[in-house]
Amino acid sequence: MQMQTTGMNYPVIVKELSRNRNVFKELLTGITKDQYRWKSEADKWCLLEIICHIYDEERDDFRARTAQVLENPDLPLPSIDPVGWVSGRQYMEQDFDDKLVDFLEEREKSVEWLKSLSNPKWNNAFKHPKFGPMTANMFLSNWLAHDYLHIRQITRTKYEYLKEITHEPLKYAGNW
Repeated sequence: MQMQTTGMNYPVIVKELSRNRNVFKELLTGITKDQYRWKSEADKWCLLEIICHIYDEERDDFRARTAQVLENPDLPLPSIDPVGWVSGRQYMEQDFDDKLVDFLEEREKSVEWLKSLSNPKWNNAFKHPKFGPMTANMFLSNWLAHDYLHIRQITRTKYEYLKEITHEPLKYAGNW
């Protein structure tokens, strides 16, 4: 019973995207400036950069690309530059609380849009020259996977920050 028609998990994925809105809200509300600007290493992202990234990805990547493939799979995908956005969109100059609110609003718009779709064509595929067919269902599934990756990243950053500020060994809590 592992075989499923493409898009069968659509309601489950939309429900999880909606739930994750609250997960992000709870993980990132009430964060101090010291904490949201703190980095465990110079090449790692801080919480401010993460919230800016997921905000941009929400609008400019996942929602836009899913819509593009559902509606016009033969047209080129909207271009994205997640790495370049960090400096180009001046992530470190953004207001953390405002970006969190912006992301939460965008996620709400995304969920409303996804719930409003009538008979979406999840098998529609953009034919990428390097990656091959990229279906709307693939974009939707990766949208949720992207959430999980950043929830893990946020949790890891908060764990590392706790180690930094307490100077206590955290082995009693369990193995990370």
